[in-house]
Amino acid sequence: MGNLKDIASEIEQLKETLRHHDYLYHVLDNPEIPDSEYDKLFHQLKALEEAHPEYLTPDSPTQRVGFEPLSQFEKVPHRRPMLSLGNTFSEEEILEFHQRLLNFLKVPEPNWTYFCEPKLDGLAIEVVYENGILKQALTRGDGSVGEDVTQNIRTLNSLPLTLRKSKDHSGSHKGIFEVRGEVLMLKEDFKELNLAQEEAGHTPFANPRNAAAGSIRQLDPKIAASRPLKMFCYSPGVVENLSISSQVEWMSTLKEIGIPQVGCDDFQKVQKVWNDFTPGSRVGPLGAHCKSIDEAIEYYKMILRLRSQLPFDIDGVVIKVNEYNIQEELGEVARSPRWASAAKFPPEQGETVINKISVQVGRTGALTPVAHLEPVLVGGVTISNATLHNPSEIERKDVREKDHVIIQRAGDVIPEVVSVILSKRPKDSKKFEMPTHCPSCGELAVQPEGEVVLRCINPVCPARLNESLKHFVSRRAMNIDKLGDKIVEQLTEAGLVKSFSDLYRLKEEDLEALPRQGKKSSQNIIESIEKSKDSQLNRFIFALGIRFVGEQTAKSLAQHFGDLESFLKATEEELLQIDDIGPKVSSSIVKSLDSKEFVHEARSLVELGVKFEAAKSGQGTQFSGMTFVITGTLPVKRDEVKDYIESRGGKVSGSVSKKTNYLVAGEEAGSKLEKARALEVPVLSWQELQSL
Repeated sequence: MGNLKDIASEIEQLKETLRHHDYLYHVLDNPEIPDSEYDKLFHQLKALEEAHPEYLTPDSPTQRVGFEPLSQFEKVPHRRPMLSLGNTFSEEEILEFHQRLLNFLKVPEPNWTYFCEPKLDGLAIEVVYENGILKQALTRGDGSVGEDVTQNIRTLNSLPLTLRKSKDHSGSHKGIFEVRGEVLMLKEDFKELNLAQEEAGHTPFANPRNAAAGSIRQLDPKIAASRPLKMFCYSPGVVENLSISSQVEWMSTLKEIGIPQVGCDDFQKVQKVWNDFTPGSRVGPLGAHCKSIDEAIEYYKMILRLRSQLPFDIDGVVIKVNEYNIQEELGEVARSPRWASAAKFPPEQGETVINKISVQVGRTGALTPVAHLEPVLVGGVTISNATLHNPSEIERKDVREKDHVIIQRAGDVIPEVVSVILSKRPKDSKKFEMPTHCPSCGELAVQPEGEVVLRCINPVCPARLNESLKHFVSRRAMNIDKLGDKIVEQLTEAGLVKSFSDLYRLKEEDLEALPRQGKKSSQNIIESIEKSKDSQLNRFIFALGIRFVGEQTAKSLAQHFGDLESFLKATEEELLQIDDIGPKVSSSIVKSLDSKEFVHEARSLVELGVKFEAAKSGQGTQFSGMTFVITGTLPVKRDEVKDYIESRGGKVSGSVSKKTNYLVAGEEAGSKLEKARALEVPVLSWQELQSL
């Protein structure tokens, strides 16, 4: 039993970690780990869920596309979900992808061809035309609901506001025409933008993707209009009154009606880079219609070879079934189409020297070593810092100051040290020793049992305070959106804020005394702080920064206890009764609750006006002890069904088993419905669930 609890705890921790990185990547465009590390975590979670399907839940990152959209923009549902792609990482895995298609369709030889194109590294966007006129543009968001960024997308000169006539139309296109693609920035344009940023005294962007995503997410369209953005399109959403049978035909149609794509004539100068490519027939300068998986692999190798010569960043190629009727037959899995794969490239690398190694302190007290490098250009981006992760990683790679090292932009985003070039190591080289004391407050650093990191356990450490405050004000926590990182650091440095509650004691004159803070911006910050007082218990618990308590765990705690005082008096025995909380998490919670300072701080926040909506666990208990599974297309959003069940004491699982009490099924229910019938699990419609 203990072993199963350990597995459940590991799965929950992986979920929370992936959700955190989904938020950084998809919402803030500020990832802190490489794609390769994310992929490892993702596949680790997926393997555990496949081995233990009883722990698979609908809110798992393996069942999702991204994260929910930013609140500044209007949220709009996609007519058809914007799915992300499954990944392959080698020629062998591409062949395995091909074999899976054969096995699924139960055919000895393929009756389809492949369409291949570069996998662009930009911001995914859906553009909606109505009767040939651009009406709306949405980000991917969480795959089901996106952010309305229409005004910013309208500023892209390359994207037509009105569709051109195609050979199949005597006039403008009638009805809905949705096209999906990526907004990006060319490498040369990005370089010039960063020069302008530096000259204006602004922080340069980390890479072209961040620059493009940040530009599209500006509330002022004039900023987007001033940036050198381009959009290249590749797939359809909902398309009315137009019959298209394949991806090759679709790309040809896009060209005819004036939609920019990677294979359009604007990229004539790039044609030179693959003149020697023989397999497949070309679709524009960079797309290829391949008759077999072997030709698709040849395309993958060719683009990998020419990657650095392309004018934009890519992180692989997309290999998809060309014929739409076969795509439809293959269908989808939880988070991606079965008929397509993103064949990822290995990260690009460069050589440089480590000038210095410093140690940074996070909100949980983790001491993280960082290498400060002689600036080096890797994949079109100048790298000057790279994470060294933890003491074990430094020991394993034997990384030292003044070492010549190989650096890679893992996932083409986050720099990391791959290895040391020992032949170039200076004779007077000395091993790097992690500090025995916190570099911020001077307190003794400790290494908790079973962990690889050193930690500062001083609760009033200035560095920990800064990082804790940044977490507390973040959007998924208390959502004090006007309090950015720099202002938080200014407040702590000035001694104005020494705790969460101090934020609610700030006055406008306190803020106006800070550097570069005027009256208007100070008013905005105070208004933002005041607005955050209307919160939810789960967000408040998450904001308090208890170790191992992520968003989902905070939600479970809020639903179980219902109010703050009940939570603050919780015992370890009571915590262990909650399904998704194991010994490690409960121990961490109790440690916080045993702290008089922690409890006093939580109550102080309430005394200062923070209040919560009633937890959703009090409506009823008629489903108490029951497990439900939801599948298919229902008349309402799936989250609404889940909330309905959970608010009445029920539990929602991701897979059907003998322990399932009811399957709630909508249209196109699929394999879960078949399994429920085989196990004689009762099946309910949404209406029948409501009348239970």
